[in-house]
Amino acid sequence: MSVRTQSSEEPAETVHRAGFACFVGRPNAGKSTLTNALVGQKVAITSNRPQTTRHTVRGIVHREDAQLILVDTPGLHKPRTLLGERLNDVVRTTWAEVDVIGFCLPANEKLGPGDRFIAKELAGIRKTPKVAIVTKTDLVDGKTLAEQLIAIDRLGEELGLTWAEIVPVSATANQQVDLLADLIAPLLPEGPALYPEGDLTDEPEQVMIAELIREAALEGVRDELPHSIAVVVEEMLPREDRPADKPLLDIHANVFIERPSQKGIVIGPKGKRLKDVGIKSRKQIEALLGTPVFLDLHVKVAKDWQRDPKQLRRLGF
Repeated sequence: MSVRTQSSEEPAETVHRAGFACFVGRPNAGKSTLTNALVGQKVAITSNRPQTTRHTVRGIVHREDAQLILVDTPGLHKPRTLLGERLNDVVRTTWAEVDVIGFCLPANEKLGPGDRFIAKELAGIRKTPKVAIVTKTDLVDGKTLAEQLIAIDRLGEELGLTWAEIVPVSATANQQVDLLADLIAPLLPEGPALYPEGDLTDEPEQVMIAELIREAALEGVRDELPHSIAVVVEEMLPREDRPADKPLLDIHANVFIERPSQKGIVIGPKGKRLKDVGIKSRKQIEALLGTPVFLDLHVKVAKDWQRDPKQLRRLGF
């Protein structure tokens, strides 16, 4: 078993490589946090409530020798709703199209049935190199980490799954994140950059803005409404009659929930929760767009949207 840690100097290669990698793992395995750490800016939404990433967010890591495009997929899980089944299809389609798959396994949780379920699926994908990434290493001691590394190595042997690398990282403490990029880069196909230098994601701005609002809306109501919130940005327009040096962008967005009884939870007493969601997400949106924003939020009911194909389409799934 070769576990990689920072040390050995590799000879520099002159060829340029570019390609796609995706992180897989059960929900809440640290995939979005890792994407953000590698890209160096917030592109995927992170939350300690499983199942928050619904859109394929591509973070782009620009290096001199390579361009790594990260495709962040929803966590693969045993589906209970139509939305769950669609999310799993998205995952499998993504796996078939990428150049490298990174399997995220948290250091602080023993391997479970969910990990085995994903590992079995991965074993069926023969050609694509697979990197085992042990996340959240800042939360455990050396002994626990060593045990986890051995368990992952054994899991691979048992399922006939060859790991191209096994890499322990901590995205929050920024440990070995650069090393991970160093190890993924040589696994990409040779070729020129696929995106311009300044791009960090090809996700349309409206989708990213909706995700930031959704993240803020989930903040205080995790236990009550884990997956019942969807956000759609209806329009983004520059405010007219503003001087050129003082632009203002008007953003109108709807927060959709499944039942009328959930409305009060999202709005909060005297509208306080919704106001907090607006303040919090507006700051993030302004940082993302680099311009002042007026954010207009409305809460609407889309009855049982997770089970209704028409509603799922309307909400962008």
